[in-house]
Amino acid sequence: MATLFLTMTEAVINHWKANNNAYPKKFILTPDQHRGYVESRRAGIGGAKADVADHMGVPVEVAENTPGVMIAADGSEVSLS
Repeated sequence: MATLFLTMTEAVINHWKANNNAYPKKFILTPDQHRGYVESRRAGIGGAKADVADHMGVPVEVAENTPGVMIAADGSEVSLS
């Protein structure tokens, strides 16, 4: 899931560039995506105590029925796949 970490990072950076540095509203990940994200964060950046409740200041939520998305400042969904 290191790729998901990089994909999420790129999505935030692209959102900043396109929206005058505005933050997205949130990320919504599947339970499997979230598990992988947590494992990669704790194995790498942030170590065992990494705060996985947000990514670069953007809240991370978990939901069953999502493909894995970032919710932009305007409410639109940006796919993470």
